[in-house]
Amino acid sequence: MTIIAPSRRALIAAGLTAPLAAPHVARAQTAYRGEYKMTVVGNRPIPFAEGAFKWAELVTERTSGRINVRTYPGSQLVGGDQTRELLAMRQGVIDFGVFSTINIAPQLREVGIFQLPFLMRDHRAFEALIRGVVGRDIFSVVERREIVPLAWGENGFREISNSKRTIRTPEDMRGLKIRFAAGAIFNEILTAMGANPVQMSFADLQPALSTGAVDGQENPINLFLALRMDTLAQKHLTVWNYVNDPLIFGLSRTVMNSFTPADQALVRDCAIEAGRYQIELTRRGLGLDGGDDASMRDLRTRGVEVTVLTDAEKEAFARITRPVYDRWAATIGAELVRKAEAAVR
Repeated sequence: MTIIAPSRRALIAAGLTAPLAAPHVARAQTAYRGEYKMTVVGNRPIPFAEGAFKWAELVTERTSGRINVRTYPGSQLVGGDQTRELLAMRQGVIDFGVFSTINIAPQLREVGIFQLPFLMRDHRAFEALIRGVVGRDIFSVVERREIVPLAWGENGFREISNSKRTIRTPEDMRGLKIRFAAGAIFNEILTAMGANPVQMSFADLQPALSTGAVDGQENPINLFLALRMDTLAQKHLTVWNYVNDPLIFGLSRTVMNSFTPADQALVRDCAIEAGRYQIELTRRGLGLDGGDDASMRDLRTRGVEVTVLTDAEKEAFARITRPVYDRWAATIGAELVRKAEAAVR
């Protein structure tokens, strides 16, 4: 007699076996890596780096270590070359990052909007750009590169210092060897003023100032103070607000997509909180809106001659660099520049 085996469906209905297990979806959502790598230029106590450490710490703490983010300062994941961080994230070497818009502008031309000389004269103009349509457009550009931007930070307005003389007019720039980090536009801006621009990494800046290989540099005041540039012969500092350097808190799209929706929201909230904290650190002590001016007083206590340009004096620099502005506006995109100028107005 032929015995016909009951179908699997019949056995399941009779409760004699279990249905095939579903794919391990839940496990895939929670089987995170043991460590996620965060990159940032510089190190504590620089506000730029503090923002990255804060983001990593918030995410790690609020997930009880489920998403364990470790910060690698000094751009060490790319051998100290801060201009390679964006590419390294796209290649999977880096998971999280707090990026300077100056460092990523060579790969993302639209981000160069923030390097147009004297587009932003104060923090109100800066906020109008990053919090409005320009900021949203920039985030869209970043997203097309498989990176998820979550929050803005601020490295600060870049002021100029040197070991030779007071800078109050474009003529005072003539012949000075000035270090800049990256980006052909900075070479053109400094050249238009009659200076001799020298490109070098952040890691090489301090020894170059110590030996006199360069006469000066342009960086935010918080960085000047943290690195004690007054001890590196930088005795003349001019506050001219010629460009600001927004920071972007972002992570790899692949990494973001590997997190559960709840964890994605948590990572985003932590980035926004860290960004706000980082901006507060950057602006602390600058005497904005009549507030605390401890940083400015600290500069003078250290024997630094601080020259704050008037609007008319800034305009002289803006006029001489206008051809550079116009050339780069065409490269960045006329429509984006129009939006930026409208926001500033």
